[in-house]
Amino acid sequence: MMKTPRETGACAMAAIILTDLRKDFLAKEKEPGLLGSMKAAFAPHYRKVEAVRGISFSVDQGEVLAFIGPNGAGKSTTIKMLTGILYPSGGDATVLGLRPWVDRQRLAFQIGSVFGQKSQLWYHLPAADTFDLLARVYELPTAEYRQRRDRMVDLFDIGEFLKTPVRKLSLGQRMRCEIAASLLHRPSVLFLDEPTIGLDVVAKQQIRDLIRAMNREEGVTVFLTSHDAGDIERLCKRVIIINHGQVVMDAGVNTLRHNYLHNKVIDLKLAAPVADDYAFPLAGVTVVKARGYGLKLEVDTAVAPMERVLGLVVEGLRVADIAITDPPVESIIKTIYEQGVPAELREDAAPEAGWTESATGDALC
Repeated sequence: MMKTPRETGACAMAAIILTDLRKDFLAKEKEPGLLGSMKAAFAPHYRKVEAVRGISFSVDQGEVLAFIGPNGAGKSTTIKMLTGILYPSGGDATVLGLRPWVDRQRLAFQIGSVFGQKSQLWYHLPAADTFDLLARVYELPTAEYRQRRDRMVDLFDIGEFLKTPVRKLSLGQRMRCEIAASLLHRPSVLFLDEPTIGLDVVAKQQIRDLIRAMNREEGVTVFLTSHDAGDIERLCKRVIIINHGQVVMDAGVNTLRHNYLHNKVIDLKLAAPVADDYAFPLAGVTVVKARGYGLKLEVDTAVAPMERVLGLVVEGLRVADIAITDPPVESIIKTIYEQGVPAELREDAAPEAGWTESATGDALC
């Protein structure tokens, strides 16, 4: 089992380093109508799209990093360059000391990846068959593979449906198998792109607990993208926000939470309809939507304590159902641009290199 920096007593070194990394694409443009289509066919015109615009940062060994931003910000493009799928247009990057697009085959034996919207499991076969195939792909000795497989089956609690065709699994069961499959060859770095997308609350927490366990026990470096603020809060100690292909913030999650994650969204289903002009009788609570039997409130918990808000909700409304969630990451990004990024949170004020914390706040170095 790979030792963590805590076990070796050594300070964490950089597992991932990006230096002015860039990626441009050429997008074909055409004028509308038939004439435009004919011109595009015989004399195509291309426009350069800058998907990633010179980003630089590093990720320490054993760190769990949230790499977030709105759709189209450049997150997936960055991951594809770091896993060797795409060649960059400029700059450089190393993962575990290897340049991904040059040493892709060597790097593949040392990294794992899970894409929430793209499965690596064979759809019509049991997950066990995919595990056996991956053991051959990664050239794992039979005895070592079986021991590791049994360890993953036990940790991820997937034994009862390991021989069930993947198409018959729930999304939560499939994602547990996906992550287990990505860890069979003991990778040092795990790339997770939206690992909890579409999951219910219980399944999300199971996935988060498993990711945290692998980080603690095996020192796996986790590079996480997610639109779920719960993933970021419960797994990460550091967050990098990217937008329009550029890093706009590099800060600790506690700092982000203190400045931007103090809002909660309350969705209510009522037993009696509410007026369209309904106003909540407490400062710090904004009525986002009031229509018929539905009511959505946004609560600034720095102004209005949740217990006070919920008390007024129960006192003044006939509640049939209630859900309390964090605001989506996009709304946090929106807030950042509306308020500006404070000097202490700018990406040039990143946490000191060589220091990170586990999800529970224990220093790894």
